[in-house]
Amino acid sequence: MYCDLQLTRDNLGVCVSNVNIDFSTTAAMAYPKGEKTFNVNGQDLRGWYALDYNLEDLKNTTFYVQGVVSRPTAFDGMFPVFAPDDIAGLNATRMWLNVENDMFYNDHKLSAAKYIQDSAQYWVASHISSPEIGFLKFMSGQVDKTKTKLIFKFHLKDEIEPTNREKYGAILNNLASIKPFAAGILVPKEYIFPLTPEQYSDPPTTLVSDAHKQGFEVYAYGFASDVMTSYNYSYDPVQEYLQFIDNGHFSVDGIVTDFPSTASNAVACFAQSKNLTTKVVKGLVISHNGASGDYPGCSDLAYHKAIADGADIIDCTVQMSKDKVAFCLANIDLSAITTALTTYMDRSATVHEIQAQNGIFAFDLDWSEIEALKPTIEIPWKDSGLVRNPKNKNKGKFVTLASFLDLAKANKTGGVLINIQNAAFLASKKGIGVVDAVTKALTNASFDKPSEQKVLIQSDDSSVLAAFKDKPNYQRVLTIKDTKSDAPKSVVDEIKKNADGVVVDRETVVQQNSGFFTTAFTKVVEEMHASNISVYVAPLRNEFVFLNFDYLSDPYLQLATYFSSQMLDGVITDFPATAVAYMRNPCSDVNNPNIVLPVRPIEAGDLAKQIDPVALPPALPPKPALESSDVNDPPLPPVAKIDHAKAPSPGGDENSGASRNVDIWYMIISNVVFALLPLY
Repeated sequence: MYCDLQLTRDNLGVCVSNVNIDFSTTAAMAYPKGEKTFNVNGQDLRGWYALDYNLEDLKNTTFYVQGVVSRPTAFDGMFPVFAPDDIAGLNATRMWLNVENDMFYNDHKLSAAKYIQDSAQYWVASHISSPEIGFLKFMSGQVDKTKTKLIFKFHLKDEIEPTNREKYGAILNNLASIKPFAAGILVPKEYIFPLTPEQYSDPPTTLVSDAHKQGFEVYAYGFASDVMTSYNYSYDPVQEYLQFIDNGHFSVDGIVTDFPSTASNAVACFAQSKNLTTKVVKGLVISHNGASGDYPGCSDLAYHKAIADGADIIDCTVQMSKDKVAFCLANIDLSAITTALTTYMDRSATVHEIQAQNGIFAFDLDWSEIEALKPTIEIPWKDSGLVRNPKNKNKGKFVTLASFLDLAKANKTGGVLINIQNAAFLASKKGIGVVDAVTKALTNASFDKPSEQKVLIQSDDSSVLAAFKDKPNYQRVLTIKDTKSDAPKSVVDEIKKNADGVVVDRETVVQQNSGFFTTAFTKVVEEMHASNISVYVAPLRNEFVFLNFDYLSDPYLQLATYFSSQMLDGVITDFPATAVAYMRNPCSDVNNPNIVLPVRPIEAGDLAKQIDPVALPPALPPKPALESSDVNDPPLPPVAKIDHAKAPSPGGDENSGASRNVDIWYMIISNVVFALLPLY
């Protein structure tokens, strides 16, 4: 238990993360006139300070708040500030005190050393750290070093250590100078794995090995699962921890983290087992546009990465070009996921049968034109500010359906998922038979014959699935487009006529409130399984902004919930490597009595129950149950015969490419003019 120690007016300790206690407490509300300016290590800082109040006053009036915007505010003001005495009362086996501003407190006639000595009859800290050499030198003669380790904490390399006025970088180059009083060092994690300006990890430094050779223990700090770190980790916090503890060359001795459960699982479960190939949890890992979290979706590189990551099934959402070439791409609109907008702006059109906004559609371009574009990595939830792997933004090539199937064959994947969209529109309005194209491609690649490789045909159109009814080797999967709360038996029976499985969104399985806390599990999985219908959830993503707060910014807890608790048949994920790592990890078997620290699923609603009812976020309107109209579609129309030489311009008469082009150019010119006005 790590405590950033601040001192109160009566020289007692309180655990608050910053010398300005307003950053993480309600001090400003409790003491509206208490703001002051103090000089701390040469800088004038305005705020609220613990040294202005007695401990008892703070504990009665001041409560913790979250200081990170990505974390829930619903707990703000619920928990009074803690003292080290309170941590000792939790029967914590070890307590770590970090004394950040001893010189500042000494200037105000307060002493962390005296407080620690006076408290020795109640508790003894296992570790005491400080970035101040003077404090650690003094404590070296005061503590029993068989019970307490003194740790020198490094700040950023260009910052100045208060005692000797040296830069921390200089001290790092002369570790022997702190050996007389320090048993170890606590360093920012970037000291060990530096970050490039582009947020990628450089190769590790020799710091850990060098420090170990001199007899130091090495601890790293700065770990938090809800803060962007390095793109190397694909938003998987476990992979970051493994770099520090299981890289084959060195291991740190400890980690200071805001999310101890994830770090504990990394140490106890994932370390030294990341190369296991046998699953301990049943279920399929299906890629979502390949490994689209790392490369542009449906590109050749995304598929190769998904295969290398161990995905059971790789997927292809089929689009059709104007000249009837079937290829893989997440969306029929090329605007957001290719470079089409800069190349084919004149092809922009509105097609209301597909979407309300303008787009540049695959069926309006020949394959040679599409192939000349570059794919673009998708950025879901752009407002979050989180992007994916910028180095790979436009890497990779587009893949035809035939090439995709050849790739699956050559790499002996567990199978393929073929997602068919907009079949009725393409047949009736564009004269393109996507179902025929898929059927032919599967036959040409011999996927229509009995094989160990599975074939899943997915569509949100039941009539598409009906077209494959005479293919017993294929599993047909119906996409349930909207969030549902229940699956009545009568509707499940309707699904059963055309489908062997369903794809649902996350909320159809785990409901949530408006505060992003889970509230309850639905019975949809149970109801589907009762009729022998498989259930897959899509899409799963690693970014913490997609994870309910109950999952503690840990994608593995979400996977555990879907597989161990809800018994899903599979997940469709942008990050198959994370799902595969979970499935193969021994700790994922929650029923194994020999596992000390299993990766346990959450209980939906448990976190929300801890919130003060006054602060509880409002419930969302109840989601509807599945209805017959959700799962039954009109028969597919025949493929129309269209003379493309006489066909109207892209988008038909709803918005011609030419008129739309004028609108776009007007908008661009207007923006440029307004941008230039201030220059004149």
